[in-house]
Amino acid sequence: MRCPVCDHGESKVVDSRPADDGDSIRRRRECLACGHRFTTYERLGEVPVMVIKSDDSSEVFDRDKITRGLLTACAKRPIAPDRINALIDSIEGELRTLPRGEVTSRALGDMVLDRLATLDDVAYIRFASVYKDFQSVEEFASALKDVR
Repeated sequence: MRCPVCDHGESKVVDSRPADDGDSIRRRRECLACGHRFTTYERLGEVPVMVIKSDDSSEVFDRDKITRGLLTACAKRPIAPDRINALIDSIEGELRTLPRGEVTSRALGDMVLDRLATLDDVAYIRFASVYKDFQSVEEFASALKDVR
């Protein structure tokens, strides 16, 4: 690890402990050249989850995209932001268990809908109308039957 002061390439670990988030290790280091002490964090490298879209292109899973969609679906509904975050955390947790590290956009949308169905009926219909691209009143009526 390079020293941030003198750029020397060698340091020794003075102290090591779990970081506050529990997912990383905090290390206090001392430069062997100038004696400056600095902190580094060590985390497990995660393989990103790939989302396979309907046109067979792929992109890295983006939590912010789901967050934006859910915030729009849940707008003006009595849903606390921490419940939305918990829903997204639940989806991310499920995605991390996938054996190949990839999911189809349809399966991802279904994960969101399954969780929204238990959270709020109106938010479910709003999200479903965009996700499933409703084109008629009949499609809305069919989705409403699924909610009941």
